[in-house]
Amino acid sequence: MVIMYIREKIIEKVRESEHVYTLKFKSEIKVKPGQFAMVWLPGVDEIPLSFSYVDEIKGFTFKVVGNGTRELSKYDIDDYIIFRGPYGNWYYDDGEKALFIGGGTGIASIAPFIEKSNAKKKFAILGAKSKNEIFFYKRIKDNVDDIIVFTEDGSFGEKGIVTDGLSRFDYDIIYACGPEKMIKSILNKKYVKMQASLERLMKCGIGICDSCSINGYRVCKDGPIFNNDILIKMEDLGNINRSASGKVVKM
Repeated sequence: MVIMYIREKIIEKVRESEHVYTLKFKSEIKVKPGQFAMVWLPGVDEIPLSFSYVDEIKGFTFKVVGNGTRELSKYDIDDYIIFRGPYGNWYYDDGEKALFIGGGTGIASIAPFIEKSNAKKKFAILGAKSKNEIFFYKRIKDNVDDIIVFTEDGSFGEKGIVTDGLSRFDYDIIYACGPEKMIKSILNKKYVKMQASLERLMKCGIGICDSCSINGYRVCKDGPIFNNDILIKMEDLGNINRSASGKVVKM
């Protein structure tokens, strides 16, 4: 297997919120909403990031949470970003009335599909701990018929969590990306067609290391997007994860 790295010059840097950044660059690679890349930070780490922009101008949007994202947050215009991909499957239209749910940094994955989806009706629910973690609000609001934002502390939108808004809209499919506990709670609250992108520790991104496995599925290779028929069978969803060493840990 030949692994090819791509090197592109950063043309724009945006600080979306207190700890969230977007790096934009031009690239001829073909990317579909929901796909991800492995971004290489030489001498530091290699991390998976979903594409938050998928047209001629591509982009990665990330929250600073560890050494890799901390290093990436130092990158600026005219620096070069190095990555391989795109990897994984993607969201696809499967309903006329779509509800898009983004929790935390999962908003970055779902945003480009909201723009590309051909659904006749589009609704969105965004969720975060506080207003400091909400981003892409205007971008998403401009591309949906209605939107609700929930923050756990009530500092932006309504106080609550995303499942509090499930009964507000009439829809026939849910597209979601965010913490596994969020996705699990959506499954438990509302059984309807669903496509959800899972976020798990990835080391290789190509299905070799098995660090991102969940109940026999490799998130990098079989996903990262799974439909409700598969998700409902994942006993570990929202319950069991693996550490960087491979140790099983409870969420």
